Amino acid sequence: MRLLKVDKLQKDYLENIGFSWHTDEDGSDYISDTLVCVKENEANAYYEASNELYDMFIAAAQNVIDNDRFDELGIPFNLVEAIKMSWENDVHWHLYGRFDFAGGLDGKPIKLLEFNADTPTALFESAILQWAILKQNNMDENHQFNNIYECLMENFKRLITLDDDTSLFQNYYQGWKILFSSIAGNKEEEITTKLLAYIANEAGFETNFSYVDEVEFSDEGIFKDGINYEYWFKLIPWEDIAIEEGDLAMLLTQIMRNQKAIILNPAYTLIFQSKGIMKILYELYPNHPLLLETKDQPLTGKTYVKKPVFGREGANISIVKGEQILKENEGPYVNNKFIYQEYVELNSHENEFYQAGVFFAYEGCGLGFRKGGMILDNSSKFVGHIIKE
Repeated sequence: MRLLKVDKLQKDYLENIGFSWHTDEDGSDYISDTLVCVKENEANAYYEASNELYDMFIAAAQNVIDNDRFDELGIPFNLVEAIKMSWENDVHWHLYGRFDFAGGLDGKPIKLLEFNADTPTALFESAILQWAILKQNNMDENHQFNNIYECLMENFKRLITLDDDTSLFQNYYQGWKILFSSIAGNKEEEITTKLLAYIANEAGFETNFSYVDEVEFSDEGIFKDGINYEYWFKLIPWEDIAIEEGDLAMLLTQIMRNQKAIILNPAYTLIFQSKGIMKILYELYPNHPLLLETKDQPLTGKTYVKKPVFGREGANISIVKGEQILKENEGPYVNNKFIYQEYVELNSHENEFYQAGVFFAYEGCGLGFRKGGMILDNSSKFVGHIIKE
């Protein structure tokens, strides 16, 4: 694995563009001053893998719905109706997600770890900052697998055209508005949400931003300051809404039933988001080259990773070999359902591990890396890349 040292983005520049979480609690930089060197054929392989996997996820989700397997995925019962409604109607368009991969460099096969389909972050870093690093270092910004901004803009237009071709967006668009929301006090989620609002606005939508506690919900729709919004984008996990805000889950289901608003990302992305889907993928596509063996009980004769079906930032993940726990992270998800996924080592360099993240917006559209320990957590760093033979 090759790394290229670069001049880092200065903190005053990052502050000026609104990127405030550039320094970790220990005083170290969150954005790495190196780039991962990726060959063109490796970048293409990441792109192809994400496209192939998305089709597989659709087949797996259909299996979950047809056979009522929601409980296996740990999906709260109070979201099942919303999931089914959103799945059956094309207007509930999946805006974007991020596949996390092991491998893909130096001849190592690409292996899917999980799909962050509902509320993926690292968007600002991947779409904007790694591009800015190339620009600042006088490198050709085209030498990067990074069409995230453009693909998101096109996919916003597909909310209206519901088709690959977005050229007729202006013909069909009739002033429908998108309200973008995150939770007050989380700067990372706020800037991610505001970036999406900016892109939607550039695509041609009327947009606004509001913290979720300022939004008004009723059977008649979603409102802010008395204005009705036809779309609501929330960077709030569906499972958190179901468990912590049960009344809101019921109300959003009613809003969907009354066709008063469309919620992004759609409720069905919770099927993709649950790591329980990995078990179903492996049932449907056993020994597929992109998949790791995954079950709902410990694997025999293999080192495996125990993961909560819904978890964030590496919490409650453990790596187990035989009877020995090689590495374990604590966290709040101890009462979750768990899956057991075959262990595979991430790309590594000098005892640091690199996980590839590929954003998906109608197609694979951009690559970025996170580096850290054997289990990546909220202390991991963001690392950009450059396509270099």
